[in-house]
Amino acid sequence: MAGIVRYGSYVPYFRLTRAALGRGSGERAIASYDEDAVSMGVEAAREALRSEAGSVAGVIDTLLYATTSPAYAEKLDAGIVHAACSLPAGTTALDLGGSTRAGLTSLLAGLDLASAGRRGLLVESEVVVGAPEGERERNGGDAAAAFVLGPDAQSVVVESARASRTHELLDVWRAPDERFSRQWEARFGAETLLPLLCEVATEALQRAGLQPADLATVVVDSTNARVVRGLPAALGLKPEQVADSLAGSVGRTGSAHAGLLLARALDVAKPGDRIAVLVAADGADALILEVTDRIAIGRPRHAVDDWIASSCNDVTHHAYLKWRGVLPFEPPRRPDPDRPAAPPMHRAARWKYAFEGMRCSACGKANLPPQRVCVICGAVDQMKPESFADATCRIATYAIDRLAYSLQPPVVAAIVDFDPDGRFQSELTDVDPEKVAIGDELEMTFRRYFTADSVHNYFWKARPRR
Repeated sequence: MAGIVRYGSYVPYFRLTRAALGRGSGERAIASYDEDAVSMGVEAAREALRSEAGSVAGVIDTLLYATTSPAYAEKLDAGIVHAACSLPAGTTALDLGGSTRAGLTSLLAGLDLASAGRRGLLVESEVVVGAPEGERERNGGDAAAAFVLGPDAQSVVVESARASRTHELLDVWRAPDERFSRQWEARFGAETLLPLLCEVATEALQRAGLQPADLATVVVDSTNARVVRGLPAALGLKPEQVADSLAGSVGRTGSAHAGLLLARALDVAKPGDRIAVLVAADGADALILEVTDRIAIGRPRHAVDDWIASSCNDVTHHAYLKWRGVLPFEPPRRPDPDRPAAPPMHRAARWKYAFEGMRCSACGKANLPPQRVCVICGAVDQMKPESFADATCRIATYAIDRLAYSLQPPVVAAIVDFDPDGRFQSELTDVDPEKVAIGDELEMTFRRYFTADSVHNYFWKARPRR
């Protein structure tokens, strides 16, 4: 058997109120103009890999990346996550998608690999984009979750039982050349998916030797909202057993949603709690988990509710459509950015993706970016690599550039000082330009700077601590 050793989550800073969309209450989480499924997946993975107990990145040998909103149609997105998280070169990396069911099925596959002796990292991430004024735009959400999977002796959560059904039906679909997904009439989907989900839930409970009343938390997710509403009554669950779907604060986050709700349940779970994760999409899956007495060790630095509470909801619908590339707009009257070239990106991969600088062995000072010759003492080839991705920093000085190319001008550029030392010029993100101040505490975050000729240019920015 195997289980979850650590976990992490990520909800972006910005929200779009449903009032701004024309109707409805609450708000949905939206990735920033410089975020995508890959960058959000990196954030969740960093949470899962690095906690107060230290890092487990060096022991990962399998990386599973699940999304239906990949950054590239043909290129390994998991490879970018691998580089940004500094995983071992021998790691097996896989992209999975095609259905929002991929989130839970990837967790099941990862547990199987862990049972066979592999040490896996599962990353689920989604940027949900719907046609303007449609239900998917209004009720979708953007987020990510990540799980380190390993032997049950080290797990904070272990698998008790599972069940699956694969069933072909036309519910949600999108052709390769289409921008927006479409969905069949909701009543038809509910009539098909709800019985399937009840069937797998009952089967998994029987295999675990449990009754519905024995479950502390039940996570329910589906492409069809009627299924989510109908399952508790069908299984005889009490309202307090059913996990909040986060519909009012985040929205449904596609393939990442079951993982996000599971992470939120684990944030408050007690040893001995039984948790059911149920997903209905292109069939149905059920997973029963038991929380161990190691749960406190596996918790990340940020709980899901911490991410939700750290937010800004003054984004306009117009700005959101521009960020997602749905609304054409006139770019700044500046030269378009050049396409990133493969050779320099390859040479500087440790700096570009993992934010790995150097520390001089002669004088002990940090060098950002990496150097052969120390900028402090002049020593040659006496450098040792050092990651600054998790280092805190503060604004030494800054400038606001209203002419630079950006989807969300103005650009705030700052000189930041790292703790204990090291200085670097960084672009700031998730900030209000009118509230930036010298001395503000920051942390680094992996972002997409721009896209040129279909090549995404990823690097690190600094943001206020969340």
